[in-house]
Amino acid sequence: MPSNEAPVVSTHSNGSALDADPNSAANGAKRTHHIPQFQTKEEVRRWQLEQMAGAFRVFAKMGFADGASGHISLRDPVDTDTFWINPYGVHFGLLKVSDLDEQGRRVGGADAPVSTGGFLIHSAIHQARPDINVAVHTHTPYGRAWSVFGRGIEMLCQDSCMFLDDLAVYGDFGGVVFAAEEGRRIAEALGPVKKNIILRNHGILSGGGTVGEAVGFFIALERACQTQLLVERVAGSGSGSGLVRAYVGEEEARYTKRNIGNADVMYMQFEPEYRLILKETGGDFLE
Repeated sequence: MPSNEAPVVSTHSNGSALDADPNSAANGAKRTHHIPQFQTKEEVRRWQLEQMAGAFRVFAKMGFADGASGHISLRDPVDTDTFWINPYGVHFGLLKVSDLDEQGRRVGGADAPVSTGGFLIHSAIHQARPDINVAVHTHTPYGRAWSVFGRGIEMLCQDSCMFLDDLAVYGDFGGVVFAAEEGRRIAEALGPVKKNIILRNHGILSGGGTVGEAVGFFIALERACQTQLLVERVAGSGSGSGLVRAYVGEEEARYTKRNIGNADVMYMQFEPEYRLILKETGGDFLE
């Protein structure tokens, strides 16, 4: 039966729909996706390691694996001076998580070596940003392609708004990262608040409080770079197309960021991918 309630519309006046709280009962529905809570830090560790291993399988399926390149790092919830990172040279589709401490010394029986560049970038970010428990960086096709311009992304569509005031650009390229100073410069460019960064001539990196948030941001940023490249291609084809680029307005972009670019929503962006890969693999990555 059709509802007698008037539809919610976006306006520009004070107290408009753009100020609405998606969790408010007045909206007729309450957001149900929230980051899980656990009784102990040991339970959090197990959950995050399972999500981390699953994320690598998702990345492999999406074509984000690139030889021995690419990393996810996790600050241990129990011992915050210990970090977990994937071993060097193991394909994402086969990966089992490995742990190492902040100085790069392997702990917990891990035998495989780790990437020096990955460790230098990620450890600098974790040190500078206590709120970033997880950092994600792989050499994805669209993020890598868009990075050559050394620019952020424009507010072209709803999903681009996830990165409003939440995307930095590191405008230098110091070659393959083998020095701690380069990692510190990247962390400095990220700044004290933003969770995503474009590394010029290199690719993209995302962070978050949980694996789900960081990976959700990373996948969304890769797709935002793809959208930007597609739009630039059309725009560069000449004025004869008659197409005019329309941007999301500032007020609408801020409203959208507030509602779909937060930690809970980014976690839920990843969760369906995790559940699918869990079913497809039979959970073998949990071993």
